[in-house]
Amino acid sequence: MELNLVNKTVLVTASSSGIGRATAELFIKEGAKVAICSRNKDNLVKASSEIKASLNVEPLWIVCDINKVTDIENTVNVVKKNFGNVDILVNNCGGPAPGYFEEMKDEDWEFGFNQVLMSAVRFTRLVLPGMKEKKWGRIINITSVSVKQPIDNLILSNAFRSAVTAFAKTLSLQIGKYNITVNNVAPGFTLTSRLYELAVNRAKLTGESHERVLANMANDVPLKRLASPNEVASLIVYLASEQAGFITGSTITVDGGIIKSTY
Repeated sequence: MELNLVNKTVLVTASSSGIGRATAELFIKEGAKVAICSRNKDNLVKASSEIKASLNVEPLWIVCDINKVTDIENTVNVVKKNFGNVDILVNNCGGPAPGYFEEMKDEDWEFGFNQVLMSAVRFTRLVLPGMKEKKWGRIINITSVSVKQPIDNLILSNAFRSAVTAFAKTLSLQIGKYNITVNNVAPGFTLTSRLYELAVNRAKLTGESHERVLANMANDVPLKRLASPNEVASLIVYLASEQAGFITGSTITVDGGIIKSTY
């Protein structure tokens, strides 16, 4: 299938590893001009060099703490300077601190608010004028299955990722007339460093090994395995294509069937 992504300008946030990096790599394979960002420069340099060695294309990389307004503004400006206006924005971020309600202080809520919700709002605000000018654009938010089915000890992630889906649905109604789509991809248990960290955290609570926790997670999935980052990235890249131009305002799970709801 021809996705018509050659020379499209793509910005994938928080993309030095995991689903973000896998997404960036797939866009590069489709011929897009790709920018990646992360707050950790060493991780960015390593990811960039590995991608270049593998694909013979070096992505544009920018150091960006997505909790900081000035870093977000700088990132979008650097992309514009090098590639032009952003055609495709993939809003990704790490997960906020795990824990239960009684454990969360105001500063935890404020950090999660900026990390998950406001980073998506701020990046979107900055790229939207260029998309409206072209009358073409794709905004794709990476959320979590927790927007469909809350995860017990992830109250911050549950709250703010659900807010992202509501933001996206509302925005999709307002900007569809400009041929801009807004969608959410909600991964289930995916083998990333974030899932490993959650497994270690849960192991401390249960007394099990983190290997056992990961095995139990896989066993809970009807397909009896964890997802690979590429399986999530493939949907993201498809939603950015011309072929997905009539899909907007949707939240699509990539979860191996773990969500039991029929809607």
